[in-house]
Amino acid sequence: MARPRKPLLSRDRIVEAASALVDAEGLDAVSTRRLAAVLGVSGPSLYNHFRNKDEILDAVADAVSVQVDLSMFEASDPRDWREALHDWALSYRAALAAHPHIVPVLARGPGRRPAGLRVADAVFGAMVGAGWPPAQATRIGALMRYFITGSALGSFAGGFVDDESAYDPADYPHLGQAHLLADHRRQVDEGAFETGLRALLDGLALQYEEYARPTETVRRAPNRP
Repeated sequence: MARPRKPLLSRDRIVEAASALVDAEGLDAVSTRRLAAVLGVSGPSLYNHFRNKDEILDAVADAVSVQVDLSMFEASDPRDWREALHDWALSYRAALAAHPHIVPVLARGPGRRPAGLRVADAVFGAMVGAGWPPAQATRIGALMRYFITGSALGSFAGGFVDDESAYDPADYPHLGQAHLLADHRRQVDEGAFETGLRALLDGLALQYEEYARPTETVRRAPNRP
């Protein structure tokens, strides 16, 4: 039997093509018609693998979640809960920074996406295992997602134009250097993320002392008759 001229259509091929479109042109660029044209197939053939565009975008988002390092949450890893959250947050943000157009989909939560659910499961399990009450562990997972995805939705430094005349000192006396921010976008944005992350973790560490104190008190209390 002669080989087909084009590779057989698969979920992976569709996700790969959709990911490339999202990265290059944004979410609105993705449609079943556009994907079919890129892949050289008929539109209906896509429905053998995905029911609709939303399912395709979910798969693209999950392909990004797969890139997030979760090794710090494994039982054999020596990092404590704070170090684990810090290193995971950096890995998560790096994955989002590489694919910023898909962030709005990821920001909605994992839904039924397997990789997204594995991320949520790993964070929650590690926090509970470290001694956080389940309710607070849930809030920590939510807080971290808000912070990380929010940071990836846009660039602070990139929000300023590189035209010095836009910042008349008569109107904006403190923005005399704002036109230089765009040239230092990565330094500013990554520095801001690290500053916020450390402040967030410092605050959680203070809370952790409050949560852990009753346990320590009970553990150290003498036996009573």
